[in-house]
Amino acid sequence: MSAHDSPVPSPFAGLGRGLDRAVTRGMNTVTGGAIAPYQSAIVRIGFSLTWLLFLLREFPHRVELYGPDAPWSWDLAKQLVAGNHAFTVLLWTDSRAWFEIVYAFAIVASVMLLLGWRTRTASVLFMIGVLSLQNRSIFEGDGGDNVIHLMAIYLVFTRCGKVWSLDRRLAVRRAAKTADVARAADLGKATEAGADPVGIALWTVFGVALLAASLAGKLSTGWSLLFWAFWLIQAVWWAVRRVAPGEPHTVLDIIADIVHNGAMLVIVVEVCLIYSTAGWYKIQGGAWQDGTALYYPLHLDDFSPWPALSHTLAGNDLAVMLITYGTVIVQVAFPFTLFNRRVKNVLLVAMMLEHASIAIVLGLPFFSLAMIAADAVFLPTGFLVWTADRLLRRLRPGGGRPAAVVHEQRAAGPEPDAAGPEQVRPAGPADPAVGPPQTDAVT
Repeated sequence: MSAHDSPVPSPFAGLGRGLDRAVTRGMNTVTGGAIAPYQSAIVRIGFSLTWLLFLLREFPHRVELYGPDAPWSWDLAKQLVAGNHAFTVLLWTDSRAWFEIVYAFAIVASVMLLLGWRTRTASVLFMIGVLSLQNRSIFEGDGGDNVIHLMAIYLVFTRCGKVWSLDRRLAVRRAAKTADVARAADLGKATEAGADPVGIALWTVFGVALLAASLAGKLSTGWSLLFWAFWLIQAVWWAVRRVAPGEPHTVLDIIADIVHNGAMLVIVVEVCLIYSTAGWYKIQGGAWQDGTALYYPLHLDDFSPWPALSHTLAGNDLAVMLITYGTVIVQVAFPFTLFNRRVKNVLLVAMMLEHASIAIVLGLPFFSLAMIAADAVFLPTGFLVWTADRLLRRLRPGGGRPAAVVHEQRAAGPEPDAAGPEQVRPAGPADPAVGPPQTDAVT
């Protein structure tokens, strides 16, 4: 047989092996740990800070926005919620005292989540605060409020306290204390080091409150099942950590990582949908097509905190046209740039600068903060770690140089839960203020 008669190799040769390798890598990525710990932390900090600042700024006007004096009356809100089954504890009673308690509760929950103290519990409380206020007066919000609404739900399913949290710092300290006690072979002190009366007290108080709300018929069937599921999961997590810290705890930790990874994927997809739908809808508008869309809001008194600046910008036809077209281009193109890091990072900076400009020129600071917090999920890990390191150096000038840590994308240790900080799996030295050592490539 001549060389020309030899069989031609199939172009599909090795396709099966390549597919197997890709599936294996994907499974290892999904189940090997919580991905993007720094991104989830910055999203947690960004949204809790945005909501906290909003609550504090509107504190003098809280009664007119969400309380008994709101234009959207308690009876109208009650009728609407009866139809759409939205969750809000503010409609349990029209008492002024109850409203003040809920508003203060929302502020406290925001501070807890911002600091990362009892992060799992804080995320649920933060969601309750956001939904309760926003669903009480649905016509008071804007696009930024809608984003906070969604992210408050998604954050419940993330392990966003792995880094840059009080939980992380307390977990490292407790792990060190437990290790010292174990080396001294003092079992009595070891048990004491793992105790967590604060976590148990929180778990008990919220269990009693949930039971009272359920018995009083204040919760719908769906919300009741959801909150009881959260409460029982915490109970199981705490019991397994205390009684069976070996393989059962590892299995629960893997499940929690999978849920976290799925929630982070949902957040990424949500942000992409926000920009892509906004961009494509803009394309259909005549004012966006002819490049004059920015001109009109610059002449509205409600969106002109600095009239001289707004009128100067509106008077520059070239600037109005470039910003109008640039906004559409960036929003439509951004989801497609996720496949190229460099282009993605350039457009990410452009979008953040755009939102910062909206905050200043149009007077929408909380909308801009919410969108910047959402954009932060795409920030590179190296940049986040470098920024945190610089901030720490400025905050503690006499504290010395922090220990060198190789920072990458996947966290090695578990997140502390609401019933108390978990023992940290040994993975090498780390600065508790920065976070755990990492094991994966930076995205």
